[in-house]
Formats: sequence, C-alpha cells, structure tokens
Amino acid sequence: MVLDLVVIGLAITVGPLHNTAFILLLSGPKGVRKGLAFILAWLACLVLVIAGVVLVTGGEPLVHKSAPSTAALAVKLSLGFGMVFYGERKRRRGRRPRQSPKWFARLDNISLWSAAGLGILLQPWGIVAAGGATAVQANMSSLATYLALIGYVLLATSSLLVMELYATFRPTAAATGLGHLRSWIEGHQDQAIVSLSLGLGLWLVGQSLYGLVS
Repeated sequence: MVLDLVVIGLAITVGPLHNTAFILLLSGPKGVRKGLAFILAWLACLVLVIAGVVLVTGGEPLVHKSAPSTAALAVKLSLGFGMVFYGERKRRRGRRPRQSPKWFARLDNISLWSAAGLGILLQPWGIVAAGGATAVQANMSSLATYLALIGYVLLATSSLLVMELYATFRPTAAATGLGHLRSWIEGHQDQAIVSLSLGLGLWLVGQSLYGLVS
C-alpha cells in the first residue's frame, strides 16, 4: 500500500494543469492568500476521500479475495486502463500547438472563494480515486498507517506547498522563477500528460492484476 500511495502522490503533485493555474494565482493580486485558499481546498478533498474510505472500511484492511477487496482492485484496474487509453490516444495524436484556456486570463481577478473552488475543480479526480481505492488496505490501528496516509496527502500537495512558501518568503525571486517554471510546463505539457497517464496507468494495471491473481 505504501509504495502505491507514493507513486500516486507523486503523479498528483506533478500534474501540469493545476500547477500552471496555481502559478497564475500566485502572480496576481493577493496571490499568496488565494494560493492558500486553493491549497486548503485541495487538502480538504484529499483528506475527505481518505476519511470516507476509512469510514467505509472501519479502519481495517479489506480481506484478500473478498468481494469488497476484489471490487477495489477492479476500480483501480479500470482507472489504470482508462489512463493508458487516454495517454496512448494523446501520444498518437502527436504534439499540437497549445493555447492556454481562456479562463486562465481571469485568474487575476477571482475571489478567495473562487480560488478555493478551483482547488476542488482542478483535482485530478481519477488519480485521487486510485488513491482512495488503495487506502482500502489501511490498518488504522497502526501508527505507520497514519504516517503513510499523512505522507501521501502531503506528497500530493508538495508542489503547491513549495510554490506557496517560495512566493511568501521570496516574492521577488518567486515572480521570476515561477514565471520561468510556468513557461517550461506549458512547453512540455503534452509530454507530461502522456508520460503520467501511461506510467501511472501501467503501474495501476500491473498492481491490480497482481492483486487479483495472487
């Protein structure tokens, strides 16, 4: 479970779309406050998904080969196949000229509540669902499990936290550095999406199939 959560957490945190939008938020008026609202909503989503899973399982790992355990693996398998299909389809289409979404231009003027809503909307929900399907094996009677779940949530938020702290304590340097980072992300967005979709998708497929046949 721990290795799966590390892989999923890394895939979440490096996603290009929410990182680009977050950089734009930070660069606008009251950017640090809006960034904090975004992060709090983002964290709340991750915590609520994990809490919901733990509530359903009662804090005990599902019995191997039971119907609920098989269903959880089937969900991960479906998500994995979906990611592989999407990544391969995007790879075959090749790289195309990309324009930033029109709503990116309005990020400078959004409110704190809108920034929080953006933190919810930009969650990569398919990957978050894979994290939830992995957390069904959590044994909440173990301190190590608590640490693993906390580590997963923090890892999935780490890119946002680093940028928020950078903009808070080094605002001048952050304005330049994050601007360069945004340009780099936008220039490599298609490659990043393909790599993430195929890499994580294949990982989920492999882990799920192993769990189903073992």
